[in-house]
Amino acid sequence: MAKIKEKPPPQVVLGKYEVGRVLGRGTFAKVYEGRSLADGCAVAIKVLDKPELVARGLAPRILREVSAMRRLSDHPNILKLHEVLATRSKIFLVMELAPGGDLLSLVARRRRLPEPTAARYLHQLLSALRFSHAHGVAHRDVKPQNLLLDHAGNLKVSDFGLSALPEHRRGDGLLQTACGTPAYAAPEIARRQGYDGPLADAWSCGVILFVLLAGFLPFDDSNLPEMYRRIHRRDYRFPSWFSPAAKRLISRLLDPNPETRITIDAVTELPWFRRANSLGDELSLLPAPPMPLDGTGGPIPMSISTPALNAFDIISLSAGLDLSRLFDDELKGRRETRFTTMAAEEAVVKRIEEVGGKLGYVFERSKDGGSAKGMGRWGAVMTVEVGEVAPAMLLVMVRVEGGRGKEEERPGGVCWEEMKAELGDLVFSWHRD
Repeated sequence: MAKIKEKPPPQVVLGKYEVGRVLGRGTFAKVYEGRSLADGCAVAIKVLDKPELVARGLAPRILREVSAMRRLSDHPNILKLHEVLATRSKIFLVMELAPGGDLLSLVARRRRLPEPTAARYLHQLLSALRFSHAHGVAHRDVKPQNLLLDHAGNLKVSDFGLSALPEHRRGDGLLQTACGTPAYAAPEIARRQGYDGPLADAWSCGVILFVLLAGFLPFDDSNLPEMYRRIHRRDYRFPSWFSPAAKRLISRLLDPNPETRITIDAVTELPWFRRANSLGDELSLLPAPPMPLDGTGGPIPMSISTPALNAFDIISLSAGLDLSRLFDDELKGRRETRFTTMAAEEAVVKRIEEVGGKLGYVFERSKDGGSAKGMGRWGAVMTVEVGEVAPAMLLVMVRVEGGRGKEEERPGGVCWEEMKAELGDLVFSWHRD
């Protein structure tokens, strides 16, 4: 008779919590379902590798998340942080369990939500953000993936790792660091000037409301410069099933000018918001909505996926938080770099041509002047591409292909740090790929 294999005993964290199944995985963390041994209460336990966080310089982000969640733990629509535990190698964030998954998954299952349902979630989101802003905390990464649902379907705002606390503001009260997920982040965060955190969160609410009602993003382009051009042109279209009032609200939230954008406080006073929120919550499964059509009558694919760029891509646009140092070991020997600049396109391309000329590259401009290609010795080719990511800000991509061996080891090859030094004050922020 075969011997029945005994189930291993559950893991226990510091004698306080029993660890269960994995709920999610991230780059530096895993989230487990857990149970308090003291009262049997279900919790979520976020387990982080302490040496890895320290080695990659991400410890301040965790401290910021903990500090923000402790300040905001009294609001019913903000995920509660019960306690923080630590060993020499691990950090454990014991949080409220939200078994309903995230809002993005809900929209993916239902294709889109009716306006009363969307208004209910928007009401809870705005309530949480108003409370957060009143306590000096701007979230700065508001997106459906960070909006969780509890057992009763109530919204819980989570992931304050990119939040701004009062001590992060400049003397004028504005923020400087660019962060967030491009498809949901306000356009002003990519500019060199300071920006208002609550107004940036308001923009994200506009994107989220659009996604809840439509089932796809208003701006969805893997080409970051092109997406910013569309944002500044207000180049998006409403599906036919949007009500006129919903269109007006989203238009006022997705105003690329923060000075004229509607505030979160003002949204809560709008008749649509009050009326839709009072109609109740009908979560019946909807039939698949009609596919929106493009200008030629062809279908536009419906998608709620964000561009390939993530939060770290847009963070790297900030002069105050250049993440390239986090990846130096992994990027050693790669042959591409990018940087942002506030200089004119002509001045940037000309300077790169001068630097490349010292390395033996002979350049030829494109007809539109926005790119150049240089032929070097040993068969190497240097390509320069320039695009606008926001008014007065350019994103410059420099790539070297071909040739023999690594460019750093080849006479006349490219040393990126030397190039950065040669470009001098033209560089706003620098990031190695």
